[in-house]
Order: sequence, then structure tokens, then C-alpha cells
Amino acid sequence: MNAYLSSVIEHVRSRHANEPEFVQTVEEVLSSLEPVIEKHPEYEKADLLTRMVEPERMFTFRVCWEDDNGNWHTNIGYRCQFNGAIGPYKGGLRFQKNVYPGIIKFLGFEQVFKNSLTGLPIGGGKGGSDFDPAGKSDGEIMRFCQSFMQALYRYIGPDVDVPAGDMGVGAREIGYMYGEYRRLKGAFENGVLTGKGFSYGGSLIRPEATGYGAVYYLENVLKHEGEDIKGKTIACAGFGNVTWGICKKATQLGAKVVTLSGPDGYIYDPDGVTTDEKIAYLVEMRSSGRNRVQDYADKFGVQFFPGEKPWGVKADVVMPSAMQNDVHMDQAKQIAANGVKYYIEVANMPTTNDALRFLMDQPGMIVAPSKAVNAGGVATSALEMAQNSERLVWTEEEVDKQLHQIMDTIYNMSVAAAEQYDLGYNLVAGANIAGFQRVADAMMAQGIF
Repeated sequence: MNAYLSSVIEHVRSRHANEPEFVQTVEEVLSSLEPVIEKHPEYEKADLLTRMVEPERMFTFRVCWEDDNGNWHTNIGYRCQFNGAIGPYKGGLRFQKNVYPGIIKFLGFEQVFKNSLTGLPIGGGKGGSDFDPAGKSDGEIMRFCQSFMQALYRYIGPDVDVPAGDMGVGAREIGYMYGEYRRLKGAFENGVLTGKGFSYGGSLIRPEATGYGAVYYLENVLKHEGEDIKGKTIACAGFGNVTWGICKKATQLGAKVVTLSGPDGYIYDPDGVTTDEKIAYLVEMRSSGRNRVQDYADKFGVQFFPGEKPWGVKADVVMPSAMQNDVHMDQAKQIAANGVKYYIEVANMPTTNDALRFLMDQPGMIVAPSKAVNAGGVATSALEMAQNSERLVWTEEEVDKQLHQIMDTIYNMSVAAAEQYDLGYNLVAGANIAGFQRVADAMMAQGIF
């Protein structure tokens, strides 16, 4: 590896030794950039990469809230404004008990490149808290969200930083936070948060957008191989908004999702999550707060595999769509042994680096990276921002059409970037290079600071 790249990776390993998720994603991105760095010595001269792997700023704050029994609790909140070279910081808020600075930094770093790939003027950021909404009442969640926003509102705004939802943060939480932001600012700045309810500035198909975009990306990959999505079987993980969107769009196009997963295990539905009843039940499962995929198996009479992941199931396409580091080397070997041709990452960094390299080395297997595949969600958030700024409401068809075009562009940019550096049909390297190049050019143009 190029000496400059190696030195930056060592810098990250040393400075962020206690943040393995962040180190992992930096290594994955930088390992693709060697031909770019060789061609652009000015990046090394300006030490561009060392600046790029450190957040521009990061805020940590306490969040105090009262439960229904009158007891007080204190959680930690975070907002990482990682890179604003191409636009206001943009990225979700995650409420999950395992949230700590390393998770927020890794998600923020990924967001920089993902947002760059959309071609839209949005920088990268991420935030959240170690608060777990599971088992909390609506009143407790409202009080937490209000307290969280009382600290966060100082650092965000339509032209500064525009948060959205993520794991543990859906329309309910966004609504509570926006209400508190409006109260504190005394203004209806509805462009400051995305993922809002449609009644107060949200965009149609935003909840489905990440899943829809992932399927549109998959269509491009299949077309490259002379295949059609119709009739394909897809193994997914999770049962949240992303997987729900994949199920909806795959069904519309004639494919079927045959697995779902949760903390308790996974289900296998050979007929697919394809009927209106089944797809609607995913929404009911999420809103129940039980967080059990076994409920699906009980309702529809399909197999449930407690404590297991779905990666041993034979399918045409594998789309890990739940959480980071969901596929380790053992699961990657199962996927390869099943003869899977299409491995399409959807969740943020769902594959460990060694497992990802193993899958990319499999003859005939095509691997697509999450930063490209799941960019449809943030792209639609940016479309929501555009509607807010113009005081317009676009139809579902208009939003879906623009989303489809953006996903086609992301795919084509990734292919072109890999070909430009003689890397062949390498979608992982292509996405990293294409996302990096736009941010790098903007940073160089704006000077060193």
C-alpha cells in the first residue's frame, strides 16, 4: 500500500484504538484509494486524508429526563459534524443503548461518502444517544426527545446541520424533537429535520426510500449481468423500515424476500413476504415494541430459527439490511458455499472487513457496498429539504422518479470510477473513489482549515 495511505491508517488506529467500528470503516474506504492518491500527489502535499478522517467538530452533551414514575435518568447525547465541504451536515440520529463515540464517528464518516455519491449538496454527519426507546412509554420518549433537542438545537439549522432518523428514531421521535425545536426557536424552520410526518413538511415515500433505492440499485447490477429481478429470491435481515421498503418494491417488481430477522433469530418464508397482509404486518411488528421476529412466524405459520442469522439460507440475492457487523467470516463462508451471486449490502457496514474481502474474492460473486446501495434514504431526505425550501409538496410518483434516477446515477458513477482507475467491475472501490473524489475536490478548493 502507498506509504501515505499506510501512515494515515496508522494514525487512525493509534488515535482511535478504542473505536473499532470507526477504524474498520476508515480502513475499508482508504484501501480503495491507492490509485487515486498515486495520481494526485497534491492530496498528500496538503495532507488531505488526515484532515478527512477526523471530524470537523463533535458535540457531547448530557440528556436528563423523567420517567413515568417520577424517577430521573441521565443519558449521553452526541452530534458529529464530520465534513461540510459540499453542503450542510446531513445524517441520522440513532437511539440505541450501544451508542458511543466510535459508533457515531463510523456512521458519520460513511455518511460523508454516501451523501457525496447522491450528487446533492449535503455534507456528512451523525448523532444519537445511548437511550433505548424499547419498553418506554410515549410520554417517556417525548420527554427524552425534548431534553435531547434542548441541547442539540444550538448546533443545527437548515443551512448548518440537518439531522434525520436512524435506528430507534422514527416519525414519532422526529415529531417530538421538531416540536421542541420549534418551541425553542419560535420559528417554523421545517428544513432543520427530515423524516418528518407528512402533515408538517415530510416527504412521501421517505419511510420506504432506503429499501426502494436498494432494490433500484440491485436492478442495475442484474441488468449488467443480463438478468431480470423478476423471480429472484432475496435473503434480508431485520424487519424495520429498510427491510419493509425492500419487501414492498421487490414484490412490485416480481421478486420475493424470503427471510427476516430480529434479536431473537430469523424466519424463513418460502412463499415470500409478498402479500399486502404480510408487508403491513411488518409495520405492526415495529410499532408493537416487542422487537421479535418470531411474531411473524407465529402469525403466518413459517419456520422460526431462534438465535440464528439468515445467512445460511439459499437465495439468489443476499441483502444484509439490519445493522453493522452482522456478517462475519463464518457467515460469509456460508453465503459463498450456497453459490450466491449477488451480495448487496444495505445496512451501514453490515460486513466485517475480512468477510467483505473474502466475498469480493469469490469467483463470479458481485459485491455492492452499503454507502452506495442505501443512499436512497438520505437522497430522499435531501428531496424533502428541497420541498421544504420551495414550500412545495411533490407527489409520490415525482419523489419515486427522482429517487430512481439518483440510484441509477450512483451506480453509474461507481462503475465509471472503477473503470477510470483500471479496477474493472469493482463496485466497492468505485463507490469509495467516486464519493471521495467529490469531497476531496471541494476541500482542496476551499483551502486548508
